[in-house]
Amino acid sequence: MSVSPVKRQKMESALDQLKHHTTVVADTGDFNAIDEYKPLDATTNPSLILAAAQMPAYQKLVDDAVAYGKKLGGSEEEQIKNASDKLFVLFGAEILKRIPGRVSTEVDARLSFDKEGMIQRARRLIDLYKEVGVGKDRILIKLSSTWEGIQAGRVLEAEHGIHCNMTLLFSFAQAVACAEAGVTLISPFVGRILDWYVANGDKKTYEPSEDPGVKSVTKIYNYYKKFGYKTIVMGASFRNTGQIKALTGCDYLTISPKLLAELSKEHVKLTPTLSVKEAQACDLEKMHLDEKAFRWHHNEDQMAVEKLSDGIRRFAADAVKLERMLK
Repeated sequence: MSVSPVKRQKMESALDQLKHHTTVVADTGDFNAIDEYKPLDATTNPSLILAAAQMPAYQKLVDDAVAYGKKLGGSEEEQIKNASDKLFVLFGAEILKRIPGRVSTEVDARLSFDKEGMIQRARRLIDLYKEVGVGKDRILIKLSSTWEGIQAGRVLEAEHGIHCNMTLLFSFAQAVACAEAGVTLISPFVGRILDWYVANGDKKTYEPSEDPGVKSVTKIYNYYKKFGYKTIVMGASFRNTGQIKALTGCDYLTISPKLLAELSKEHVKLTPTLSVKEAQACDLEKMHLDEKAFRWHHNEDQMAVEKLSDGIRRFAADAVKLERMLK
């Protein structure tokens, strides 16, 4: 059924409608995109910062980070590490001038299996933000959802009041362990789950409601709401607007500028597909996972095992590229 032009003018875009039901977060390090789509929050990662740092517009931030690394001195490796952390914080601080909410800043993926290393690095990033006048209430520290990462998140939240965003989350076991650790937010990946099923199965296309990534986030959302966990569910890594619309009603969704642009041009009626009421009526059973049970349940999910290790390698590779650029 076609909508008359007059009616279409009155109808809000899919993006505006989505914002009534879900907190929209910009998945980018590009300030212009943030200015244009006015999200509440923004997320960054090594890949996004690497892309942004290569744009001429952001050369000054790169120069400032390099100057900072040199000023602190030490070995070349230490200087580059300090410059890299500073660059993440400079981008984050600039993004915060453009949004009312929080920015997510990632701890080096090469520390994904080092609980103490992640805690130390997270505290360092928070100190760097403090130096530029940004309080920890406006920061989410991103950690890989390994067992070690989840336990680092537990300590940072409980002992240091540092809010964490658990990233590279693919399995239900990871989601359960994060809820039990009391972290602020999780980022279950939608698109990368779909990628895996398309690459490893016979089926090459999925309706949004049958999309394995959408189904994964829906299950996690329902579990959290049914059992009263406060951890925010933020769907991430989308491949198309169908996946996003199928998760209308999710707590948060972090969306790339390209898909934000598509949603702002679409004029279809959006109705929430996720709700607390429906979640509370679902038939999921409560689980408790210690380390042994976590490792077993996560290991049973081949997709999650492969995508978690692949994601850590990719973020680590981009961190190395970023350091080479700073060098």
